[in-house]
Order: sequence, then C-alpha cells, then structure tokens
Amino acid sequence: MSARALSFGSTAEAYERFRPGYPKELFDLVMTYAGRPVRTALEIGAGTGKATRLFADQGVTITATEPDAAMLAELNKTVPPNVTTVRAAFEDLWSGETYGLVYAAAALHWTRPEGRWSRAAALLEPEGVFASFGGQVQLADPAVAEAVRAARAPFLESDEVPSPDGTAPGAEMQWPGTELQQSPLFLDVQQAVVKRRLTMSAPDYVGYLSTVSAYLQLPPPKRQQAYNAITRVLPERVEISADIIAHLARRRSE
Repeated sequence: MSARALSFGSTAEAYERFRPGYPKELFDLVMTYAGRPVRTALEIGAGTGKATRLFADQGVTITATEPDAAMLAELNKTVPPNVTTVRAAFEDLWSGETYGLVYAAAALHWTRPEGRWSRAAALLEPEGVFASFGGQVQLADPAVAEAVRAARAPFLESDEVPSPDGTAPGAEMQWPGTELQQSPLFLDVQQAVVKRRLTMSAPDYVGYLSTVSAYLQLPPPKRQQAYNAITRVLPERVEISADIIAHLARRRSE
C-alpha cells in the first residue's frame, strides 16, 4: 500500500468531521441489487466508519478492516456492537471466512491491482455481492470552481485521484466497473449513481480539502498556503456536488 494511501491517519479527526457520510439510498441500492437478505459484510479500508455505520445501522454484521491505526482509532469511537474492527490491509485478508457482501467506500483505488479480484472473490459467498462506491466532491458553481482552481494552481495542478486503469472521466463505464467486466470471477456488473447536492461553510469546505490526499502530500507550509489562497476566494457558503458512483457485481457460482 502506498504512502499516499496511508496519509489519512494524520487527519483522521478531520476526515470524520468534514467528509460527507453516505445516505440510506446507497444501502437500498446495494440491497436491491443483492435481491436477497445480506447478513454479513466485509469492508475494505473502512476509514473512520462513514459507510460502516450506514450498513451496520441497517442490521448487517460487519467486519471492518482498516490498515491505518489512527483511522481505526477514530472508527472504534462510533462502531455499534454488530461491527468487528480489524487492523489489516486488503492484501493481508486471507481468513478463509466468506461474506454475503464485500464492499469498499472510497478506498478500493488504494489497493494493489495484483490479485485484487481473486482476493475479493475468495472473500465472497457464491453469488455474493461486491460493491465499490465513492465519488469526487466538486464545487457546483463553475465560477467558484474556477476561482479555486486558479488559487490552487501554484501549489497543485489537480487535487483529483486519476482512474487507476486510465479510464477517461467521460467514459460510459468507469473504474472499477471496467476491471470487473473483464474478470472471469464476476458477472452482472452494474454502475449506478446516487445524486447528492450539499451545502457547507467555507471553513468546512477547506476542512474537507484537508482530508484530500493530494494536499496531504504537500509540505506543511505549502499546504497551509494553498488552504489560505483557496479560503480567500470562497464565498461564505458553497454548494457542492457529491454524487456517489456505485459499482456492483456478483461472484460467479463455482
């Protein structure tokens, strides 16, 4: 796992405070796709538990895995009794236990591609469901977005995470759906979008940026300079587009 993938621990409390959570519509989407009750799930890279709480609150028994100790500590502050937390990277998960659902919330792109799908399939019951979901938080007002881009430019060309397989942003099927479609271990690959529009204060938006890996890679002085430059061009409140792109697939029966 890369240093960038493990950079979030330094901002675990901010991650919990400023990152948007996940709506029940996402849970309903996954369950409708499953077409049957899902009682057990394994979460890859649970972070501070944004998605963990969504599924656990609906009665799913979850094993939530997270390699970063600080993120795991934040996660453990809020997990209900039906969640077991484990400090482990996805690459180390070979327990022999299988689950009705294996999912990753804004975390799959940090896993290594080698053996990714064979490992995911091995953790699933026959015909179990794999789900990956996440999405970029973007400023909804084009003028504000351009002002922020210009303010950020001296420090960062882009703060987005590129597609791991090079899929173009406008392609009909996005990653990881592109890889799932090519894997002989999965079938019925689907892509769906849960639309979201949120508003937040300018300080909260900068707080969100403080949890974005591109900024965390900057030296601290330049990072603060970037935050200051962005703060100067923001209105008091900003509207953001926080659509969730979900990819769903079913493990083939043996």
